[in-house]
Amino acid sequence: MYSKILILHFSKSVVHKPIVCDLVREYDLTFNILNATIFPRKEGIMVLELYGTRKNFRQGVQYLKDQGVYVKNAEHEVKRKEDICVHCGACTAVCPTGALSIRRPEMFVEFDQKKCSICELCVRACPTKSMKVRPTDHAFF
Repeated sequence: MYSKILILHFSKSVVHKPIVCDLVREYDLTFNILNATIFPRKEGIMVLELYGTRKNFRQGVQYLKDQGVYVKNAEHEVKRKEDICVHCGACTAVCPTGALSIRRPEMFVEFDQKKCSICELCVRACPTKSMKVRPTDHAFF
């Protein structure tokens, strides 16, 4: 049995389709959804662990790509560079999982990496670039 954690980005043109269900039916794959969010403009991000034979896995991932889903391996993690973070809170506004939150009354941004779905929205939102993506030391979580 082969498994890998994937980050799927669905555009608004495909977010309404049952694409992930087709992975079970057509490619004999199983999955565990670790996080899923649909944004106001109707784009979606899903983090899932996909299980199956290597052949079915490759075919299933190709199917996702053919359907217009952007597929990314989650063999990286988001880290915060504490020395340049100014605790402005911009990252907390875009974090869909609550991994980034503001501790009150100190107004200190806390980062709970266990809640992080690696969507990378905080990386783009951070004005000081203190949120970084880096490779993990292992291939699987």
